[in-house]
Amino acid sequence: MRKITPLLLGLVLACTAASRQVAPPVEGVLAAEAEHCKAGTLLPLRTPQVAYAALVRRQAVAYRRPRGGVVARFGQVNMNGYPTVLGVLGTVVGRNCSPRWFHVQLPIKPNGAAGFVRAADVQLAPVRTRIVVDVSERRLTLYRRNRPVLTATVAVGSSSTPTPLGRYYVNQRLIPADTRGAFGPGAVGISAFSNVLTGWTQGGPIAIHGTNEPWSIGKPVSNGCIRLPNATLRRVFRQALAGTPVIIHA
Repeated sequence: MRKITPLLLGLVLACTAASRQVAPPVEGVLAAEAEHCKAGTLLPLRTPQVAYAALVRRQAVAYRRPRGGVVARFGQVNMNGYPTVLGVLGTVVGRNCSPRWFHVQLPIKPNGAAGFVRAADVQLAPVRTRIVVDVSERRLTLYRRNRPVLTATVAVGSSSTPTPLGRYYVNQRLIPADTRGAFGPGAVGISAFSNVLTGWTQGGPIAIHGTNEPWSIGKPVSNGCIRLPNATLRRVFRQALAGTPVIIHA
């Protein structure tokens, strides 16, 4: 795999949004549930209009349940030097509906892994985009505020190296050292791994990326990743900030 370097602009923007906006949106969501709120209750925090990204402050431990059973440990940055981001599913509240734990998606195997992290160990940023990939139709749709803003034909995994189905999130955005190579001008990394290429670098991570083989678009020819025409990839790259939910279905 070619060397890749992180593009941090998206996370800088997300962090800025978090520092100024996170408390009002989260408290607003919880306030709507206040009359039903009870300490220890798990409340959803993701809607079709808005999701949340949890940025690890310094380090975070993911548990199978609050306070018990360690699943994984995360530092402030991942192995690519990109800020560690977790996709938020919900929150376990304390008194007055204040967040104590966040139920989060994890960028680890097996696909679909989730856990609980302490609210104090992460910072939230709102995300208003969503990506849906229809493998059978070989089509990607990008939504903003639950409205489609971009639809494109894609290449998907072959029969021997299929694109893994499931619900994931964007966990990193990377620019290849060679922007004319196999990944094109960029790769939107998601929290999914190939189920068959287990010996690949970093465990066979899946991404939405460009290509130097434009003829492959619309065909089932990839190693599991989702390929876009380079011009379209640039548009997706700009809009799909870390934390963006990604749904891949047949």
